[in-house]
Amino acid sequence: MTSTLIQMAVLIACGAVWRIIKPGSLSAEQTRPVLTTVVYYLFLPAMILEVLWTSKIGLQSLQYTLLGVASLFVGMLCIWLAGRAFKFENKQFGAMLLAAIFPNVTYLGLPVLEQTFGAWARSVAIQIDLFATSPVLFTAGIMAARHYGEDNSGKHPSVLSFLNAPPFWTAIIAVLLNLNNIAMPGWLAGILQKLSAGVVPIMLFSLGLALSWRAVTYRNLPFVLPVILIKMVLMPWFALWFVGLLTLGGGYKAAAVLDIAMPSMVLGIVFCDRYHLDSSLYAMAVTVTTALSLVMLPFWHGILMKMSF
Repeated sequence: MTSTLIQMAVLIACGAVWRIIKPGSLSAEQTRPVLTTVVYYLFLPAMILEVLWTSKIGLQSLQYTLLGVASLFVGMLCIWLAGRAFKFENKQFGAMLLAAIFPNVTYLGLPVLEQTFGAWARSVAIQIDLFATSPVLFTAGIMAARHYGEDNSGKHPSVLSFLNAPPFWTAIIAVLLNLNNIAMPGWLAGILQKLSAGVVPIMLFSLGLALSWRAVTYRNLPFVLPVILIKMVLMPWFALWFVGLLTLGGGYKAAAVLDIAMPSMVLGIVFCDRYHLDSSLYAMAVTVTTALSLVMLPFWHGILMKMSF
């Protein structure tokens, strides 16, 4: 696990260094949208098609959904109680809510799970993302961001907008092909494997581009501490308990819990900007929880390896 995280950290550091030195006069703000757009529209759908077409789909997919949704709502309850207790201002609380609830299950979770458990674990990360995290983010997450922030655009996108997305439609196609026992042609498998190979390094490099230590300020520390506690301790602990109620195999349980233990997702900064939440606070939460994950992920992995599921 430590060796895996060192490799991940080096790729993330490459993005962080690019952010500082700006090769070719390309800033992180210019580079990251291009890379993430290519991943979102091409490389990630290719991986989703490859993985879900050949994975075991059925009862365990429902269990990933139950685990993911339950963990997210426990995180939501915890941050709501913290907000009631400390009476945070709306813009800070909205950013804290997004940072505390939604883990980086794809951009960091997918490569970590693949390197730690093997290629089969990609299916775990993808299913938790598509069947749990994304639906909750684009429904309850958007509603919370609107409630605690401001929307001056005059446009109100549907909370089901995640349905109109390449990864989602690719997942539907892959599941239909899988359930109908349609074999994947060899030539197509080769193409998808080559496209899929680009997902992990580009994701990790893009994550490094998104991290900003300038956002780490003493002023934001009181707001980030509850996020750290909920995101890196309480949610994984709940997932560890809840997964014991499921009938998944031991390896699948460990991979699912470790995915829930990922740091705050990068995508939340988009919602903070759109709904005028505290973007600087959210950026600090992402940066700090990602740095702490280098310690906390091996901690949770060690506990999972000692468990007799």
